[in-house]
Amino acid sequence: MTARVLVVDDVIQNVKLLEAKLTSEYFDVLTALNGEDALKIIENDHPDIVLLDVMMPGMDGFEVCRRIKANEKSAHIPVIMVTALDQSKDRVAGIEAGADDFLTKPVQDTPLFARVRSLVRLKVLMDELRMRETTGENFGMSMESNPSRDVSLTDARVLLIEDYARVAERIGTYMKDLAIVDVDNGASDEITGRQDLEKYDLVILSLGLDKIDGLRLCSQLRSSEHSRRIPILVLVDEGHTDQLVKSMELGATDYITRPIDRNELLARAKSQIRQKRYADRLRRNMQKSIEMAMTDAVTGLYNRHFLSSHLDTLMGGENEHHRKVSLLMLDIDNFKRVNDTYGHAAGDEVLKEFARRIRGNIRNIDLAARFGGEEFVVVMPEGNTDYAYYFADRLRKAIADEPFEISGSEQPITVTVSIGLALSGEELSSSNKLLVAADEALYQAKQNGRNRVCCYKDQPAPE
Repeated sequence: MTARVLVVDDVIQNVKLLEAKLTSEYFDVLTALNGEDALKIIENDHPDIVLLDVMMPGMDGFEVCRRIKANEKSAHIPVIMVTALDQSKDRVAGIEAGADDFLTKPVQDTPLFARVRSLVRLKVLMDELRMRETTGENFGMSMESNPSRDVSLTDARVLLIEDYARVAERIGTYMKDLAIVDVDNGASDEITGRQDLEKYDLVILSLGLDKIDGLRLCSQLRSSEHSRRIPILVLVDEGHTDQLVKSMELGATDYITRPIDRNELLARAKSQIRQKRYADRLRRNMQKSIEMAMTDAVTGLYNRHFLSSHLDTLMGGENEHHRKVSLLMLDIDNFKRVNDTYGHAAGDEVLKEFARRIRGNIRNIDLAARFGGEEFVVVMPEGNTDYAYYFADRLRKAIADEPFEISGSEQPITVTVSIGLALSGEELSSSNKLLVAADEALYQAKQNGRNRVCCYKDQPAPE
């Protein structure tokens, strides 16, 4: 996977060296010799990842990183801090400034390339989620508040897979103020089959397990439906570069080398949990936008567009079951009078309650939709005229027999509904024909005095 990488360092030789290495791996490389130029390039050229030196005159790397992460337009860009500093406190300072990783000079090629590719994969995913969220907002859909990456870390849950009891106890002590840590010694082959994996915000996985291959487990966690979205922080012995690189290729999102430093562990864990919860929020917003695109804002029922697609699929030639479909067209009687007498807010209350009563009477396999205005449709697969008529009349009574409470009236008001019924068949073989037939039956119900059910011609009601 290629990407546009920005290299920032005040030493031109360092810039040229990293540029040559990355170019040889087919990355598109941009360069800057100071923090101010780097921020301008980020603003104008939108790199996919930033390799940032710490020790620069003027604005140091920590400050540049903080500014990148503070800007909503660039906060999603991964930052790897590259420096000669090798103390744990320096790595922690970089991560606390918002950096996604911290590499020490001289940078080894293999870990660098593995880390860059891993972060680019993450950014591609986050960009897609952010783009879909923006699409939803452009359609006027109100997304979850707090659009920034600032997310709460409270009630975090971590699964630690470590078979050395003393190490597990020490890590649990380090993290007790950040998260609830559950320990699994890796002795069971059923880790990836656990149904509760989705509750975790982070998996910390030791690659030195005795009874199971840590790399294989990393791969299984990443491919399992229950854990594929959970970040994996691997624990690797210092000097085991090949194992580290392989774990990143298999889907690990971060690593820490032994001996484990408490502050670095906490900083990396916080970063991974924060990213996971931010991605979860974007997914929730995306799911919300999908649901809103399919549903009516007032009633919560499916909208006409979704109804049409569903009905086409149900009656289409690709439906191998070729099931009979009953369709009910419902129209609230004299609904205009409700709006004129009590106002449109009261009218919306009636529509919501009307939809609630429909939902309370249909089967799981049935679909209810708002067709437009005060018209509704219920699609009933696996149906016949007798059952559909029985259901329609029961629904009619459920509407008429219990008055509707509305805020604009001291007394509840009586609401009735007229229903037209049509059943698919040789004459009504398409969704459009079935809708037209049900509409004709509805018109007949209106003509016959309202508050009744009428069937389409040649489909007489049961005796």
